[in-house]
Amino acid sequence: MRAALAMSREAAHAVLDEDTLHALRKVVDLADGVLDDFTGDPLRDVELLITGWGCPPLDAAALAAAPKLRAIVHTAGSVRAHVTDACWDRGIEVTSAAAANAVPVAEYTLAMILLSGKRALERAREYRESRTRDDWPRDVGNYRRTVGILSASMIGRRVISLLRPHDLRILVHDPYVGDVEGAERVGLAELFARSDVVSVHTPLLPETRGLVSRGLIGSMRPDAVLINTARGAVVDQDALAEATGAGRLRAILDVTEPEVLPPAHPLWDDPHVLITPHLAGSQGNELGRLAALAVAEVTRWAAGDGFAHPLRRDRMGLIA
Repeated sequence: MRAALAMSREAAHAVLDEDTLHALRKVVDLADGVLDDFTGDPLRDVELLITGWGCPPLDAAALAAAPKLRAIVHTAGSVRAHVTDACWDRGIEVTSAAAANAVPVAEYTLAMILLSGKRALERAREYRESRTRDDWPRDVGNYRRTVGILSASMIGRRVISLLRPHDLRILVHDPYVGDVEGAERVGLAELFARSDVVSVHTPLLPETRGLVSRGLIGSMRPDAVLINTARGAVVDQDALAEATGAGRLRAILDVTEPEVLPPAHPLWDDPHVLITPHLAGSQGNELGRLAALAVAEVTRWAAGDGFAHPLRRDRMGLIA
């Protein structure tokens, strides 16, 4: 079975080490090199395409030059940038490593929920500045705090599972899913009004842009925390900056809109805000988990067993 790699050369270098390439070559006839464009005739004999960050769009023109292509294995999360309607019209099977990428995002979220409950970052800064210790703080702790999960996505559900062993009340809002084990389903307004921490896991879709509105932000409890590892545009960032700037809320933002804020943006210097550089998703050695899942999917498909994590066209409107 002929297969090829299609992604940026930087992505290929980061995700696909020699052990991964060796494992792929054991189950498919892997073409040499990495495709970062589809000019010429590079897909003529390819049945399986292994894609990654930077893969060009597989539009009708690209598919016309790929008559044998039957499956796509994506070594990252979202396939929106390259899997087009033409792929679904052809009936091409698609899978991604979204399940693997969900792991570090959920781990990051759990850590930030627990650290924010202890006010660890603020207290460390105060301790460094004062060199004195408050042994009896009243505004810290995670015992019976209420955590709201916005969207029972793959990542959101994993966060809920990681939160279960802790003495926390867990709420979830997602109009597209039923009951979620370990969490109480509530409406959107109730989620924000009741939660000490709200963690955003909503994909950015036309209907979710600005979903976390000024009104919802204004309804949050004093000193509540908003954590966003989804997309910056899901949140009304101006309203959030006003709330944190006034000291009424705290925020932990792994994503912003734009992705890197202008140098003078007030969120940078706000002591109630922690901004991290989109590091929650797979980085460093965590990329090996993406590669391992991709190899497993290629192996299953080559053996005729189908994908363990298939993507469906009718679900594309609900995922990132």
